[in-house]
Amino acid sequence: MQCCGQRADGETFLAGIWFATYSTQSGNRLAAIIVDLSEELVHREDLSLDYLLKNARILMSAVSHEIRNLSGTARVMYKNLGRVSALRGNADFEALGTLIQGMEKLSDLEIVRYGDQGRQAVELGSVLDEVRILIESACRESDVSLHWKTEDPLPTVWADRYGLIQVFLNLVKNSVRAMEDCSDRHLTIDGSREAEQFTIRIHDTGPGIADSQELFRPFQQGAKATGLGLYVSQAIMKNFGGELTFEPREQGCCFAITMQIT
Repeated sequence: MQCCGQRADGETFLAGIWFATYSTQSGNRLAAIIVDLSEELVHREDLSLDYLLKNARILMSAVSHEIRNLSGTARVMYKNLGRVSALRGNADFEALGTLIQGMEKLSDLEIVRYGDQGRQAVELGSVLDEVRILIESACRESDVSLHWKTEDPLPTVWADRYGLIQVFLNLVKNSVRAMEDCSDRHLTIDGSREAEQFTIRIHDTGPGIADSQELFRPFQQGAKATGLGLYVSQAIMKNFGGELTFEPREQGCCFAITMQIT
């Protein structure tokens, strides 16, 4: 079986337990071997975002978003040029209009929401235990002080377990990366119940975000990684009826992950 263990210093780890029974002259005995599987869990992190980026549906939606922007601009320019009398009836100009129409059709791809098919009842407490195992060592290595403020017991929510873990990991990675050049490095993860929803907020003490208008657009310029992380994370949340939003703060950056309570 697998479960969560706790070290003497309070750190949580993933434990694998093997049981065996055997007989002795004094009667039957039960033996248990407990193994720390945290490293195995950490290796899965390397596959996380790469695995999600192979999801053609999300990637094509990101590409179509960009095509929609380009084709919209091209359509406006085409209409403006159409007022030039010298271009009326020009075969190349008409072909350009056909090409723009094709681009607009190609950009009709959208993120598909699977609703109930894309979600299941997930114990939020066990998800956060797994996330904690994955991020505590990374935070220590980056000299980031990690603070947890969640109620006990945590509720069961509608989500996709693996997808939800990837969203948490992506946001934490972004925060740790943002605080690389900061002297004050604090990461706070807190949770609160709001009516029929439960929200987890991830708040760092980094430099913050000056312009959040285009925050969830794909292929972000100046991104240190793929520029798709936030877009993919928001897409995952939408697929099972959750939300990922940015909440402005006077200091640092804060993202809110909201899920429906079962």
